Amino acid sequence: MTSVRYRWVTYGAPSVIGMSDHRFSSPRRLVASTAALAVLSGLVVLSGHTVADALAAPTAHGGQGDVVQQRLDGLVRDDKFPAALAAVRGRDGRIRNYTAGVADLRTKAKVPVDGQVRIGSNTKTFTSVVTLQLAGEGKIDLDQPIETYLPKLIRGDGIDGRHITVRQLLQHTSGLPNYTSFLQNGILPYQHTYFEPRQLLDMALEQKADFAPGAKWEYSNTNYLVAGLLIEKVTGRPLIEEITKRVIDRIGLRHTYFPNVGDQTIREPHPQGYGRDDPGKPLTDVTEMDPSMGWAAGQIISTPSDLDRFFTALLAGKLLPPAQLEQMRKTVPSPELGSGVRYGLGLASTPLSCGGLSWGHGGDIDGYSTSNAATDDGRAATIAVTDLPTDNTKVGHLLSAVDTALCG
Repeated sequence: MTSVRYRWVTYGAPSVIGMSDHRFSSPRRLVASTAALAVLSGLVVLSGHTVADALAAPTAHGGQGDVVQQRLDGLVRDDKFPAALAAVRGRDGRIRNYTAGVADLRTKAKVPVDGQVRIGSNTKTFTSVVTLQLAGEGKIDLDQPIETYLPKLIRGDGIDGRHITVRQLLQHTSGLPNYTSFLQNGILPYQHTYFEPRQLLDMALEQKADFAPGAKWEYSNTNYLVAGLLIEKVTGRPLIEEITKRVIDRIGLRHTYFPNVGDQTIREPHPQGYGRDDPGKPLTDVTEMDPSMGWAAGQIISTPSDLDRFFTALLAGKLLPPAQLEQMRKTVPSPELGSGVRYGLGLASTPLSCGGLSWGHGGDIDGYSTSNAATDDGRAATIAVTDLPTDNTKVGHLLSAVDTALCG
């Protein structure tokens, strides 16, 4: 089996659910409360990458009377996030960008409009898209056991790859333990540590299965670690190459990339990311970090507007054939994420306060938390902040802000 050369960032269980290990929280913002949940899924489906996207200049919008700007200002003022930035896409395909706070606590520099951030578990949706593309090409069968493609790899106490299907991996119903739950000692010890994917997988396989395959839903980064290994085995190419070619380049995401081995920086204008292991101590700058801990589950860097474009293009059928997009949107209850939230194959649906469903994911990684949502009628919203929310109240404010951007 091809050895993976990248590592994963901080992702993991949904933010509300897995606050004990929030560094790896992905759909966490789906979880805070019913209202908050409605927000996260609120990412919408747009008609793909349009001319309006290319023409949309990266300018900030909103004054004191703009409800989205008010929400961002509140995230900085009340929740103490150093910076907040957002991109909101209307039904006409035009994107408005917003910023609040400061990009650097030391210099007080302005937040770059549509700056790059680490998008954490949103990476899972990219990984799922590639897996489903391969299914559409007849190279992967979603209902075949992972053993078919990665023989004798998935073995452990109550863990057997002969009984775990590809679909169960993508839908978080496999029962595989979450490897990020076994990384101890907070953020700083791992900030510049490189992890091989197989090393991370071994952490999970040393544990007992959480439940029998298909018995329930439970978020686990390990599922997408295995999906990344599956992609590499089936294609014979590195995951970074497949995601770049099949997703990023295909729909023209000009400010999105999968960092390669050893790349600890953020290439384009960006706000600094902050974190701390002790709530009683000052925030630490964790902008530069090795994201290999996230790999297929959380390594990608992007901007709010590019995330809007990605999810709207996905919902509009620009990345998957109809049959595979339909499979992606077949959801199961995900009670950990909150009332009404359901999880498909790397994509979650959430009720909106103004009616209907939104689709998205969300992602956390040390230094950055990103909430996003898109709808089938062309709306989309992404909000990023430069510290991880530390309680359900802050998560709820983030989700509510996304809902407001789509419904307000």
